[in-house]
Amino acid sequence: MTDRELLQRASAVRRQAYAPYSQFRVGAALLGESGRVYPGCNVENASFGLTVCAERNAVAQAVARGERAFRKLALVADGAEPVMPCGACLQVLAEFGDLEILSAKAGGPYVRTRLSDLLPKAFRLDRRKGKKTAR
Repeated sequence: MTDRELLQRASAVRRQAYAPYSQFRVGAALLGESGRVYPGCNVENASFGLTVCAERNAVAQAVARGERAFRKLALVADGAEPVMPCGACLQVLAEFGDLEILSAKAGGPYVRTRLSDLLPKAFRLDRRKGKKTAR
């Protein structure tokens, strides 16, 4: 799948976002190692802390279908500039390893980065020893 195709998938699901408070719609398309694409959009809540970001919705879709390894994440959002995932989303994504992130404003050009560039010392729990680490 090309970058453009993945961004188009993110743009399409962005239209489904539930953003009555911020009016800031975000769509995500997560490309799994299997080649499947998992969509996600933001879902706001009157209790703002309960809002779920598009990225985490896409991860939840993938995990619910058994996918655990990812290649790329594409984001398309309203706004003047491409946006990057928030800190909570970066940490959730880091649970599954490093991946490429493409971000575009609606109808605009995109930027490319890696998760490890945005969160270079992600929190990890060494499951073998129960120790907290940064990688």
